Amino acid sequence: MVDLGTRIKEVMKDPQRIRNIAIAAHIDHGKTTFSDNLLSGAGMLSEELAGKQRALDFHDDETERGITIDSASVSMVHTVDDKDHLINLIDTPGHVDFGGDVTRAMRAVDGAIVLCCAVEGIMPQTETVLKQALRENVKPILFINKVDRLIKEVKLTPEAMQQKFVEIIAKVNKFIEVQAPEEFKEKWKVNIQDGSVAFGSAFHNWGISLPYMQKKGITFKDIIDAYESGNYKDLAKKAPIHEVVLDMTVKHHANPIESQKYRIPKIWHGDLETNLGKSLISCDPNGPVAFIVTKIVVDKHAGEIATGRLFSGTLTMGKEVYLNASKKSTRLQQVSIYKGAQRMAIDNIPAGNIVGLVGLKDTFAGETVSSEPMEPFEAIKHIFEPVITKSIEAKKASDLPKLIEVLKEVGKEDPSIKVEINEETGENLMHGMGELHLEIIENRIKADKGLDIQTSPPIVVYRETVSKLSPEMEGKSPNKHNKFYITVEPLDDNIFEAIKTGDLSEGRIKKKDKTTVETLVKLGVETKKAKAYRQVYKGNVLVDATRGIVHIGEVIEMIMDGVQQVIDAGPLAREPCSKMKITLHDMKLHEDAIHRGPAQVYPAIRESIKHAMHEAKPFILEPVQILQIESPAEYLGNLSAMIQNKRGQLINVDQQGEHITAKAKLPVAEMIGLASDLRSTTSGRASYFIVDQHFEQLPQNLQPKVVQQIRTRKGLSENA
Repeated sequence: MVDLGTRIKEVMKDPQRIRNIAIAAHIDHGKTTFSDNLLSGAGMLSEELAGKQRALDFHDDETERGITIDSASVSMVHTVDDKDHLINLIDTPGHVDFGGDVTRAMRAVDGAIVLCCAVEGIMPQTETVLKQALRENVKPILFINKVDRLIKEVKLTPEAMQQKFVEIIAKVNKFIEVQAPEEFKEKWKVNIQDGSVAFGSAFHNWGISLPYMQKKGITFKDIIDAYESGNYKDLAKKAPIHEVVLDMTVKHHANPIESQKYRIPKIWHGDLETNLGKSLISCDPNGPVAFIVTKIVVDKHAGEIATGRLFSGTLTMGKEVYLNASKKSTRLQQVSIYKGAQRMAIDNIPAGNIVGLVGLKDTFAGETVSSEPMEPFEAIKHIFEPVITKSIEAKKASDLPKLIEVLKEVGKEDPSIKVEINEETGENLMHGMGELHLEIIENRIKADKGLDIQTSPPIVVYRETVSKLSPEMEGKSPNKHNKFYITVEPLDDNIFEAIKTGDLSEGRIKKKDKTTVETLVKLGVETKKAKAYRQVYKGNVLVDATRGIVHIGEVIEMIMDGVQQVIDAGPLAREPCSKMKITLHDMKLHEDAIHRGPAQVYPAIRESIKHAMHEAKPFILEPVQILQIESPAEYLGNLSAMIQNKRGQLINVDQQGEHITAKAKLPVAEMIGLASDLRSTTSGRASYFIVDQHFEQLPQNLQPKVVQQIRTRKGLSENA
């Protein structure tokens, strides 16, 4: 018998036999139990433990809370028609607070198995993970889990069960039609006939699809009979879940050679006609190296391990590679692939694989690693932004240097946590997706990193923006020799939406960047004006409307730096700015380069933008979340009163029998402690999920109060 390691090494060299997939679903729909079964089928976990060990939840807090917090990678071999295939699988979290991990996992894979509970159907987070997959051009297939509950608890007939499945599939397809890229709206719909939908119970280790039922002669009635007679354990032998699901993956998910043809133009904006471009499109193992880091894990023995996808070239131990964002070279100490919590070192790994690298010091998720400097891959953007902040400090002053190290580590391990270290004021801030997110990180700092810390109560992150077009404002450099003339106005809704959905990429726009110009023209911007766009940063844009300025090439990068400085900390309360269009109309520059350096340009740009914002009626935007609340119908009155008390709005209520599903809109500032308020309002019988998040204007009567509170908290003087 050839051992697993040898089989993996053999198959990984043939990209046509590789499938890179992620498992994604709403919280508690059974992803980790499902992954256990796939591992067991691949001979990496005993059958008795499958579904109970939760092998990919190897953090203590994951086991304790019974939820997945970190995505975990594993590689396994599956045989179809006597041919070995390598399945690189990533199990991702379902809780919305850890959705950043799902977004990053989607960059590394080509296919997603979307799990859906047969009883609950499509839930908010199911839609979110589907959206994350489709935004990265990742093809979904569907597994309807927990079918045993339909039989044992809901007691449905075979006809009623099929009707329930049809409803779930129709909802998934409707969502794919809206969210999928144009060319895949029809192609990627899932259906029972072709076997891109399967059903089963991960807990009881069985699964079926129509092609499998036809091949093995199994019917729905057989399944119901097996449960009624108590022989359901036989189902795991007749229709083992791993066989059905991995067969489905091999058939319906693209291999790296096929997928990179349509994924690379979406995630890389370099020239596809170059040697590198061609190598990326064809997944060429002999081409230049192009690798993107999607996750950093800090290992006690090996240090930082950067996991990610190799799109081009071959990685070998000892190879020198270039980090494009850090602008430095480093040597790889080890290249490996994953078997759950263990890594397996391999001498060389060709394009098309998910790889773990040791030796990339000080890197981060989203970094592009290559053999030569290259146009980096598009930044990995999560659907939701961090909206809750806590200030964090070490209990002992002597632990401060260790705290800064630990916070840097945390920021790398979970990039959806934004860490701000202010060495001048000594204030360290952690921005996260929600209260649970920050609580988990706090506990990990205490338990895993052994550091005693204390944190402030949660603080909400606001945004600053403007309500009208400002007059042209002048900004003078400190030496009075350089002048810049700038206006600020609200950014058009459709352009802002395109930035949010990722259709318009963030970053500095190069002269040759045709994609951005084409996207802007599609959004209704005239071609000439579209060519003047210079920068997209955090939902704001900079437009260069100047003409005939001789030295503009020398100062434009500094101007962009100055724009970023104001966007990061606006004039009202030093909160980030959003949805603004900044236009540079004219400038007067000193002839001598020495008199127009950063020390002159930065203050002038900052001054003119801040003055323009003051003239354009600035105001504060607050984060608002749309929630779905599941509750017994008798508590509707209590829920409605609680939502109103929190400045919220009940959007709609859908009642089925004694159960209600309510949609509500609530300001994040009023949601601190929502979980315990909801428990007391409904005697612990309601639960909620986040459906969407955006920023809205803070009510007029609260504007001065909130600005004052933020300024006081940050220690800003009246006119600073």
